Amino acid sequence: MNYEEPTNDDRPRKPRPERRPPDESDRRIPPPPDRNLPTADDLERTAASAVSRGRGSGGHERKPLPGRPANVVEPAVALRRLVGEPRCNTLNRRLRDAGKAFEAERFKDAIIALRPVVREAPELPEGRELMGLAHYRTGKWKDAVEHLEAFRELSGSTEQHPVLADCHRALKHWSDVDELWAELGESSPSGDLVVEGRIVTAGARADRGDLDAAIRLLEQGWKPPKRPQPHHLRRAYALADLYDRAGRAPRARELFAWVASHDKNLADVQARVRALG
Repeated sequence: MNYEEPTNDDRPRKPRPERRPPDESDRRIPPPPDRNLPTADDLERTAASAVSRGRGSGGHERKPLPGRPANVVEPAVALRRLVGEPRCNTLNRRLRDAGKAFEAERFKDAIIALRPVVREAPELPEGRELMGLAHYRTGKWKDAVEHLEAFRELSGSTEQHPVLADCHRALKHWSDVDELWAELGESSPSGDLVVEGRIVTAGARADRGDLDAAIRLLEQGWKPPKRPQPHHLRRAYALADLYDRAGRAPRARELFAWVASHDKNLADVQARVRALG
């Protein structure tokens, strides 16, 4: 499996929301990149209570992904095939309304708008994806898992694997986090998507008290690039945070300082450098 992040990937990408705000055990790991959605600074909340609800190690039964993602079909075309006229027009309008509500951070309104879409056209990937993301943003991890697992199967895509893995992480479904990480690596997606999955998986290992394993995962193949991209800085920040938590203060300060030299506004990086000075 090749988990190394591609360095030149100019393929167009769909917006993805940032990961859930971390709990107290990993509160300093930064979110993935903003994808034209509200930033992490707008989403300050704790997931500790959700994590505490988790039971067991997971083990979701999922079919292997196909060799390539399914062909993209316009939702209006797919809905016409799934529900026929004139109902497709109504459901397509609900889907558009849900998208606008989601972008405006009205996640409950998005869920309400999507209910008839998901109920009447459960095989529509876009409906399942957006419903899963809306539940994720409201902290409803189990509901998010239901719809994002359906999206994965319908689309054959790893596009939402980091978000899905983060939901399983909140529920303490450790084996699911590891399986999704392995699947993400096998699909060889773009660099920033791999970084998101890597940070989530490392966080899950830290949650289990294995800081060494978490550090090894973020260290794998890592070296500071001459021209770092945002996903390089997020990974470095997360690794520096783990160094700090593991008592490796000099290494943590060095890496935090490197991040700050390229983006002084990333999370609380300046405060972390001062604290370790």
